[in-house]
Amino acid sequence: MIHPTAQIDPSAVIGDNVSIGAYSVIGADVQIGDGTVVGPHAVIEGPTRIGRDNRISQFASLGGAPQDKKFAGEHTELIIGDRNLIREFVTINRGTGDGGGATRLGNDNWVLAYVHIAHDCQIGNNTVFSNYSALAGHVEIGDWVVMAGFSGAHQFCKIGAHAFIGMGCLVGSDVPPFVTMANDQRGRPRGINSEGLKRRGFDAPRISAIKRAYRTLYMAGLSLADAREQLTEQANGSEDVRAMLEFLDRSERALAR
Repeated sequence: MIHPTAQIDPSAVIGDNVSIGAYSVIGADVQIGDGTVVGPHAVIEGPTRIGRDNRISQFASLGGAPQDKKFAGEHTELIIGDRNLIREFVTINRGTGDGGGATRLGNDNWVLAYVHIAHDCQIGNNTVFSNYSALAGHVEIGDWVVMAGFSGAHQFCKIGAHAFIGMGCLVGSDVPPFVTMANDQRGRPRGINSEGLKRRGFDAPRISAIKRAYRTLYMAGLSLADAREQLTEQANGSEDVRAMLEFLDRSERALAR
């Protein structure tokens, strides 16, 4: 299942039932888990660890050195989980020594054509990166986030679980869970991701609690401190509101408001 024109470093560890297409290059210190398919003309540099049952399309470039002037060749890595779809011309770089040392992509993510994921990004599970979306270094992406086409995130931003970043929207601040960012190039909060939550099985009371929290944070005219105080009360009856509060506690950049 390995094409004779593929170049595989002797130190690479290839699992069972792995397929590697024509002219692909698998470098030193690369591990590829069982059942993974690598298309033709892909390049995977190490150190990189890839889990099971991933689908890596032609011309993808994974595990390349970080695009960071401070990088001096220190040992860093790319870690990819299971069942991810990585399409054509995707680039995912390794981490940096002073940024945690690893770029991570979780499980069951869709990373579509021409997406760029920079050094030290930490990405959860079940996310969607639409065509031409991009992350600068050190960005954190929660589970179930959707990045629409041509969207992007500035370095060190955090985007909470179930958020939706609209087409062409550039995020320069932390985006709380469940929030939709859209409408202009720099992006503004435009409600919650109601449709996405319904598709994932959130019932009406859960969605209502999230909407109430959004109104408190964005529409009540409150300072962030006062909004946080009200959210603390609302969190007593809602795990989702507690998740929003925990995100606010972790936020180190300005909050998208």
